[in-house]
Order: sequence, then C-alpha cells, then structure tokens
Amino acid sequence: MTRPPKLLIFDSGLGGLTVFSEIVKLRPHADYLYCADDAGFPYGSWKEPALVERVMKLTEELIAVHAPDMVVIACNTASTIVLPYLRVHWPNLPFVGTVPAIKPAAERTRSKLISVLGTPGTVARDYTQNLIAQFAAHCSVTLIGSKRLASLAESYMHGESVSDADIADEIAPCFKEEGGERTDVVALACTHYPLLVEEFKRLAPWPVEWLDPAPAIARRADQLLGEAFGADAAGDRPAFRRALFTSGARPSGPLAATLTRYGLACDVASPPASERASS
Repeated sequence: MTRPPKLLIFDSGLGGLTVFSEIVKLRPHADYLYCADDAGFPYGSWKEPALVERVMKLTEELIAVHAPDMVVIACNTASTIVLPYLRVHWPNLPFVGTVPAIKPAAERTRSKLISVLGTPGTVARDYTQNLIAQFAAHCSVTLIGSKRLASLAESYMHGESVSDADIADEIAPCFKEEGGERTDVVALACTHYPLLVEEFKRLAPWPVEWLDPAPAIARRADQLLGEAFGADAAGDRPAFRRALFTSGARPSGPLAATLTRYGLACDVASPPASERASS
C-alpha cells in the first residue's frame, strides 16, 4: 500500500499519550487520531458489562467515521476487558492492546521482588493472576491497585498542582523488603502512570526500574503495520494528527499546550453520537 497508515489511539484519558509518543517515534509519517474518553473517565469505576458496551459503541462510531487501519487500545482496563470483543467484532482490523508488563518485569528483576502498580480493577482480574502464574511464579509479586494515581496524572497533564505527599502515598506499597532483598522492578500497569514517572523516581525510597509498557506496544504496532504497509515513509502531504475528546470540551490552556508538544492538533470536535444522545 502506498498511502500512510491511519491509527486510532484510544484511552480513557491522557495516559495513552505515553503509547502514542512511542509509536510516533517508529512511525512518524503515519496519520493519527487520539481519542480520549474523558466523558467516561475513570474506567476503573465502571462495571464490566457497562464498560464493554461503552467502548464497543465508541469504537464502532470512530471506525465508521475515521476508517483507521489499526486501533491501539492504550488502556490496561479496556484491553483486559473489552479487547476480545473488539477482535471478534472486527476480525479484519488489527487491534493492539495493553497488558501488565509482568513477563519483562520477571525477566529483569535480580532480587525476585517485583511490584505491579495498576488500577484496582486491573490487579484484581484473573488475567493478571494468570500472567503471574505463567511468567513470574519464581518471584514474589506485590499487586498494588491505586485508586488515585490515574486522576493525579490527569490533573498533572492539565497543569494542576499535584502534591508530592499524594504521589508518595500511592507508590509506597510498591516497596518491599524480604530476606535482605528489596523490590527492584515496578511494572506500571496503567498507561497514565508513566506520565508521573519522574516524580516516582524522585519520591521513591530507593531506586527501582519503573517498567513502562509503551515501547513494547509501539514495537508490536510497528511490526503489524510493516506487514501491511512496509517501512515508514513520507506521504505526499503532512501527517494528520488530531486529538478528540468524547466530552466535546475545549482543552484548557495548559492541556492544549501539552497536546501541542505531542504534535496533536487540539481543535474542538463534536463528541461521538452516543455521547450527544446521552447528554
């Protein structure tokens, strides 16, 4: 195929920007639509059947209007719950999901003490437990379901003040000491969390590796795009990069500046039809 591929990056909020930025490094000439379901944020508070229905409806509308060549679900919660339904409904459209980076964490640790920092829903799901049993049975794994970090990351990206004490309280359970060993790897199982990783490093009681899954997600997306489109190449027009918010709200000044730094146009667009109908 000669035209650049079009990617839909979908998240409950701004956490998917961590994934978007890594994919852009590998595919700078692709077209991108970033959809933040800010009207539904946070996903951790949704019941599974309702979340499946919501994400399916939003995805259906986005695919109908924008016809992406690939959909990246840049959200752990949506990936672990909704991704199987999406793949069944659109069998010919590649979907790339986000899962807790438990396997690489287990491979990288020297102390055999690793922590998985996610949302309460992600760390409680059978999917996560199965990953631990399959890849980290030789490790002591601490699961931390933070109720506040995703919202703190959203506030941070909107230019609002976030206190060190609030962040430190949320990451403190990640740090364990057993038998003279310490936690040395923390898998970030929510795409919002790498937005705060510099604060994590600064506030941590000792140095650990904060494992961001975004680079691996980007490599997988690039691999699949390579099979269909070949290597990244410039098209005959500038790449299209646009952010869409399901609330239809105009981004605040600090958020608009952040989106601009990511190379995303932040013009106001109408929310999807399902959002207009429910408002």
